[in-house]
This record gives sequence, structure tokens and C-alpha cells, in this order.
Amino acid sequence: MLLEHLKWTELREITGRVFVAPLGALEQHGRHLPLSTDTVIVSEIARRVEAQLPDHVVLLPTQWLGHSPHHAHFGCVSLHLRPYMELIGGLCRSVAAMGARKIFLLNGHGGNDPACRAALCELKVEMPDRQIAFASYWNLAAEAMSRIRSSPPGGFGHACEMETSIMLAIRPELVSMKDAVDDGTFRESSKYRVLDMLRPQPYHMVRDFHELAESGTLGMPSLASAEKGVQFLEAATRGVAELLQEFAGWGGTA
Repeated sequence: MLLEHLKWTELREITGRVFVAPLGALEQHGRHLPLSTDTVIVSEIARRVEAQLPDHVVLLPTQWLGHSPHHAHFGCVSLHLRPYMELIGGLCRSVAAMGARKIFLLNGHGGNDPACRAALCELKVEMPDRQIAFASYWNLAAEAMSRIRSSPPGGFGHACEMETSIMLAIRPELVSMKDAVDDGTFRESSKYRVLDMLRPQPYHMVRDFHELAESGTLGMPSLASAEKGVQFLEAATRGVAELLQEFAGWGGTA
């Protein structure tokens, strides 16, 4: 069910469902992918999940504005940390005011993570009777994506094998593979400096993206293909849907 298609008179009939808010970004994605990449991908995953779970999910339009100051050297449209927290807070408060008891923030951009986690801490104090969850699709599909990938550690990051493959599968006209370059930390000899979205780092450090990759790409888009993109999408959709099915049944003490 799509929230944007409902009349206000229908809102009270859907309060028992999970309200899903996809979160994207508008930021550079190397020399070969468009700025809208994160928004395009998370929107497609959300669309597929809603199609699978029409009786469990109320899908909001994707929020394209994200927290991306680390991409400013190359180009982005971004909110700073506190304004983005307020955006997330306002979104959740509005949906809760319509009667939503469960809200799921489906994230498509890694930079949104810290602000969303902090916003959820504040929202829990304000609305202790609401359940609000946050997850990035690649974390929910990490095991399956690890079986699909060809790249070594460091090959999954930004405008990488996975994101490029998915864009080749769903929006190939926006991809310029002749301009794709492998770049980033996969060449590093230190395990602490290799950044990979499927492998959690044991420490936290804030770096601007041009400090990591001259091209704006972090990973190995050279290994991408539309065929892999279909598999990555299926894995992401399955991972998100499985969590949502459980989340829909969780009680207030879960």
C-alpha cells in the first residue's frame, strides 16, 4: 500500500501496518554513476518489498535528501547532522500522529546512519509507545551478498561492484562504464584501513571522501554486471522483507 495514494479518511484503517520510509541521498557516485544512485536503489528495493507485502506495509515516498557532507569535495546536496536528525524526527512524528505504531526507516546511504541512530534515541524518549526501527539494506542482505560478490575486501563501498551492478540492472542508461575506475582501500595492506560495507570496522573515524578515493569511487565497479545486479536486488529485497515480516509481529517489549 502506498501512503501517497490514500485519502485522509482511509488513514485510521491502516494503523496496524508497518510504515516504511526509504532514505536515500543526492551525492556523487564516482565518474560513472549518477548523483541519484542511492535514492534510485533504495526506492527500487522498497517498491519490491511493498509488492511482496502489500497487507503488511504502508510505503512512504523516498526521502532523497540525506546527510552527505563527506562528499562535498565532489558534489552533493546535503543536510548537516542536526538538521537531518530533525528531518527524521519530523517524519516519524508526523507518521505517528496519523496513528502509526510501527515505523521502519529503510536506509540506502551509509552517511545517514549516525544521525538516524541518534534521532531514534530522542524519539524513544518522546514516544515510548511507538516502535521505530532503522536498518540499511546491505546489512540485512550481507550474507547473501557475500556469496554473490567477486571483489575482495574493500571492493564493496561506494559506486562499487554492488551499486554499479544494480544500476546496470534497473537504470543502465544512467551508467557510463567507460568512465568507471577501481579505487579506494582494497589495495591497502593494513586490515584496519580496508573499508568494506559488508565488513564492520572495529573503530570509528570520520574522513572526507576525497581522502579515501581520488575518483569518488570506493571499490571495484569493474566487476559489476547486470546479472549480478538482479541477484543483489533479490538478496536485498528478501533481507528487508524477512525483517519486516518479523517486525510486524513484535510486541511492545521486543
